[in-house]
Amino acid sequence: MRHGNRRLDLLLAFGAASFILLPWYRLESGFFGLNWLGNFPFSEETAPGLLQLFGYGRLWLFGVVIFFGLGLAARFIADPMRRGAFFAAAGAAGLVYLCLQGLAISFSGWTWEISESLFGVLSDGQPSMGAGAVSMAIVFVLMFAFGLVERGVMKGDAFVVGSISLLVFLVFVFVFYPIGSMLVAAVQDFDGSFKPDGFIKNLQDPGIWSLNCVIGEGRCGVAWRTFTLAIMTASASTLLGLAFALVATRTRFPFKKGLRLLTVLPIITPPFVIGLALVLLFGRAGVVTETLSSLFGIEPGRWLYGLTGIWIAQVLSFTPISFLVLIGVVEGVSPSMEEASQTLRADRWRTFWRVSLPLMKPGLANAFLIGFIESMADFGNPLVLGGSNGVLSTEIFFAVVGSQNDPSRAAVLALVLLFFTLSAFLAQRLWLSGKNFATVTGKGDSGAHIALPRGISIGVHALVVPWMIFTVVVYGMILVGGFVTTWGLDNTLTLNHYARAFSVSIENGSIAWTGVAWNSLWTTMEISLISAPLTAAVGLLTAYIIVRQKFAGRNLFEFALMMSFAIPGTVIGVSYIMAFNLPPLEMTGSALILIACFVFRNMPVGVRGGIAAMSQLDKSLDEASLTLRASSFRTVHKIILPLLRPAITAALVYSFVRAITSISAVIFLVSAEHNMATSYIVGLVENGEYGVAIAYSSMLIVVMITVIAGFQLLVGERKLRRENRVAGLSDNSPLPLGQEKTA
Repeated sequence: MRHGNRRLDLLLAFGAASFILLPWYRLESGFFGLNWLGNFPFSEETAPGLLQLFGYGRLWLFGVVIFFGLGLAARFIADPMRRGAFFAAAGAAGLVYLCLQGLAISFSGWTWEISESLFGVLSDGQPSMGAGAVSMAIVFVLMFAFGLVERGVMKGDAFVVGSISLLVFLVFVFVFYPIGSMLVAAVQDFDGSFKPDGFIKNLQDPGIWSLNCVIGEGRCGVAWRTFTLAIMTASASTLLGLAFALVATRTRFPFKKGLRLLTVLPIITPPFVIGLALVLLFGRAGVVTETLSSLFGIEPGRWLYGLTGIWIAQVLSFTPISFLVLIGVVEGVSPSMEEASQTLRADRWRTFWRVSLPLMKPGLANAFLIGFIESMADFGNPLVLGGSNGVLSTEIFFAVVGSQNDPSRAAVLALVLLFFTLSAFLAQRLWLSGKNFATVTGKGDSGAHIALPRGISIGVHALVVPWMIFTVVVYGMILVGGFVTTWGLDNTLTLNHYARAFSVSIENGSIAWTGVAWNSLWTTMEISLISAPLTAAVGLLTAYIIVRQKFAGRNLFEFALMMSFAIPGTVIGVSYIMAFNLPPLEMTGSALILIACFVFRNMPVGVRGGIAAMSQLDKSLDEASLTLRASSFRTVHKIILPLLRPAITAALVYSFVRAITSISAVIFLVSAEHNMATSYIVGLVENGEYGVAIAYSSMLIVVMITVIAGFQLLVGERKLRRENRVAGLSDNSPLPLGQEKTA
């Protein structure tokens, strides 16, 4: 027998502690406040699993003991192959049993009629899972993973196998389970019986699939309107994002820092604020509209309300995301390849078109895919500017919360949206399949990119400069709106809106946050700062596994990740309410459900950015580290992560910003105790307090810029080029003893 297997021993010890030392069920007062310690372990609410089983008659927990005991017994099997097989089987069976008993038994007894007919009436039920049950579920997942490691799966790499197992489990719980709960509810009657009539009727609705606009007999269905808008938005945002990235990295543009700031501004603004600014600029009574009317006699129109206005707002909002994805890819193109092309007498245009641009394909494909999905899932801009031209996300919203109250229609529309999104995903995979885009190989180079061809340089400047001016005008409207009494009616300057939202006073010798917005601001910052690092970590770890590891079900795993990003926030919010409002996992009204929603809703951006960046890292870097007997964890920490700094920054920035500015999912999940900034601003707008809403939005922009700058300083920049520490020293000069060149 192999002794000293500390990994298995620590896991089994943690499992025993989960069953003996932690409250098994959910605590109303919360676990992390530690208020439960005063009653632990002898009250029914705080009792661990062992006392719940023997002291309170919850005999179904005996199955958990059996499967954990099988794993404990398997630890003492001498043969590694047999030990691994028994350990993995015990973990898988224990996890399945734990989930099934949680789903089958609710507060009052059996959840399913078949359970009652098979096992009889259950006199007592159980609350939702708590810290002990959740910890035991994680133990069972790792038991399965470490059992596979014992059998030599993935070369016995515990870090890789454990990461894959935990990620698959988390994706199943927080992506598949909520969506499945919503779809099941769509084909159920009020008494829980199967009734798919409403689902079938909505699937055949001509309002979804009609092509009347093609033959000139009316409007096309909502599906085709949304698809056309997504194609237009993804194309424009990818083109503009590439132009911004080229100007920021390949030109001598004098306002590069301002350019980077302006590309970030649109994504750190609540979406309805951008829509409102566009209305005040180009609406029937907008500044630009009235100016044109008075100067040239142009009749004010409603062209902004519809797909055109939504498209402008979406391009303004999503171009920065494309820029964040593309800038690391553009920087990562090796100058040595461009120099080799010019050495072979290719001009700058041919070098850019045949060498540089093809190496940017992963970033371009990912930027287009993200723009397409973002447009499909966007809710705020269509709500403000859509008018009578609804898109899938707003139609789903009104199907759920409007007078229709039709979950079947919401489910059908969500499936239609998934169909389009997954089609784009498969097309992107087909375009990139079988190609190698590695340009960072560990070899030094001069670090000097070739200048852009003159025509391209003029073209990107012609795109970037007007867009910068347009962005400045839009944000000027937003900032000015916070300092006027009534935007558009009474333009008298005032500070009352900021004073009402963020006033501070001294009471009894201490600071009192008397402004109406402080509580929601502190809650928003706390939840966002917790969820952003988790999102980046999970997303980049997933990207590493997808790019570097081969395992069964990898494509299905990647599909599941994209599904969480493809479904509108409205549907995510509703599905989370349906899934996590009752046992086995009850999280509604807590900060935990908001954090889980943000992590698994925003994680795909970290995944796509990480995949795009890792496609440029040659596998020989990993192999060299592993050859020198470094573990996979050490390789990721010391080799991969330093080269993924642009992707890390993008993941941190995007997840933090989306946690603050998200509205469609949040509006279903907030509570009185945990009220997020966007839902609070929506409440201000509904009450007609536009000045306070704009002041709050402006403050959020300032706060997000500050935190984003902190993220960039914390992560740092990626060092790919050869530099000398001693000024004036040539690359080939010998260094003094104890000094060395850095790469």
